[in-house]
Amino acid sequence: MKKFTIIAGPCVIESRELCFEVAEVLKSLQEKHPDVRFVFKSSFDKANRSSIESFRGRGLEWGLSVLSEVKEKYGLPVLTDIHESYQAKPVGEVVDIIQIPAFLCRQTDLLLAAAQTKREINVKKGQFLAPWDTQNIVEKLKFGGATEIYLTERGTTFGYNNLVVDFRGLKIMRQYAPVIFDATHSVQIPGGLGKASSGQREFAYPLAKAAVSVGVDGLFFETHPNPDKALSDGPNQIPLNEFPKMVENLLKLKAFVEENGI
Repeated sequence: MKKFTIIAGPCVIESRELCFEVAEVLKSLQEKHPDVRFVFKSSFDKANRSSIESFRGRGLEWGLSVLSEVKEKYGLPVLTDIHESYQAKPVGEVVDIIQIPAFLCRQTDLLLAAAQTKREINVKKGQFLAPWDTQNIVEKLKFGGATEIYLTERGTTFGYNNLVVDFRGLKIMRQYAPVIFDATHSVQIPGGLGKASSGQREFAYPLAKAAVSVGVDGLFFETHPNPDKALSDGPNQIPLNEFPKMVENLLKLKAFVEENGI
């Protein structure tokens, strides 16, 4: 990973207008911080929603058309996740980074299909994995031909409906690949609302500060203009109007840590 990377966007592609609104903010941050790589993220399908009644997205074809527009209109690299092997090829023709969801991080065929696209691959560490288990994931991807691989920490299962971040894992996983810290999924409360996940977005910023202090290669956030009205993962998404200031503060902290050798 050549530049410190910030991946951000709404959880799911709800509309073109939503994606453009978020991308506009990311573009402004990119122009202000050319030494940082800002990546737009959103999902065309949320295949692991808690309930059959939950909004999943509007499908592969439409979702990729929106991501393609974001990429062309705002000049930002784009990221989305895949859930099945057949999705890798068409997704790889559009996006810059293919993401493997946490629940699927050990699925060999999915990893190999993603690797064969020759795109950058970001793997969310499963909530059920120890940090050192990610070495096997990296080896599978390299076997498949992937050369640019990232691992993302998003919390580990800690009892029922709860996640905890073990910051030792960031240092351990950086032995295998560049590490991104997912601040918003780390404060998710899976299944906490019965038919949907809950979350504690107020803790995302403190955890991101801790990750920057420990040392990471990037940060991941889901952000939305009105999280309480979001169709997926609203409780842990960052309000879009608060996002730029949070990023500015985190970049200042990163600079301080690096300048002072902390």
